[in-house]
Amino acid sequence: MRAAAFASYGGPEVMSVMEFPDPQAGPGQVRVRVKAAGVQHFDCAVRSGWKPAYGISVKLPQIPGNEFAGVVDQVGDGVTGFSVGSEVLGFAALNCYAEYVVVSPDQIVNKPGTMSWEEAGGLTGNGQGAHIALKAIGVAPGETILINGAAGSLGAFAVQLAKEWGAKTVIGTASENNHDYVSSLGAIPVTYNEGVADRIRAVAPDGVDAAFDTAGGEGLRAAVELVQDKNRICTYFAYDLIEELGIRLVRGERSATRLAELAELHSQGKLRIHIRQTFPLERADDAHRAIETRHGRGKIVLMID
Repeated sequence: MRAAAFASYGGPEVMSVMEFPDPQAGPGQVRVRVKAAGVQHFDCAVRSGWKPAYGISVKLPQIPGNEFAGVVDQVGDGVTGFSVGSEVLGFAALNCYAEYVVVSPDQIVNKPGTMSWEEAGGLTGNGQGAHIALKAIGVAPGETILINGAAGSLGAFAVQLAKEWGAKTVIGTASENNHDYVSSLGAIPVTYNEGVADRIRAVAPDGVDAAFDTAGGEGLRAAVELVQDKNRICTYFAYDLIEELGIRLVRGERSATRLAELAELHSQGKLRIHIRQTFPLERADDAHRAIETRHGRGKIVLMID
């Protein structure tokens, strides 16, 4: 099979298309013919030489990618609920930038017919990440929630989930050219950088109950200043500041149950997935360059023929 992989650690330029043996579905597994694979900052970190601390083994040459959508084309013994031809979306720690990926059935759910392949390929990682973060900090009806970095894929999911779960007010920091987009998601946009705490106070005079950070910088420091209970602040960006700022480290496990909930919200028109840009497998390096700018709205996805 063809896959985008890296044989040495480094920048986006180490990514190239290579050939690997076709993986085979063993007992209790399915093989998926991948049609779309989302691009994540996690993938770029692994490519750069970062070693995940939670039991993920990286072996060169390594295929990155931790979210995908495609069609089941092999079903191992003992698998129920899926058959050859099932259209699915799912997750794996690595190996998704490829024509085929083998996973357990508890890592996939059926793709809604209303969801495009691009959307399906880009839902799993950031969608579940936002779900985990917001569950950790808590979102109660009537509350005011701050999302720092609301125009990116992770932040956009968080805005929509916070509104769906009853937040009265969601404030989203973003660059000015993304304010209309953040407003369309249901949040009040404010510009990040210096003075952001005062701008947030101006639109939330009664205070901020909880905050989720996806961008670091002044927005995260404003959250620490404005949220009374630091246990209700979570960052997926500035991990190096967690101890200094006295906020909690949040980790969680992705699950088919959580993914199915997100897919159902999309089917109901309650969760939008904005696709910023798609790239062919041969341009995985350019996809990494694009996401590493940390600018732009929505999701970057690899499309695989």
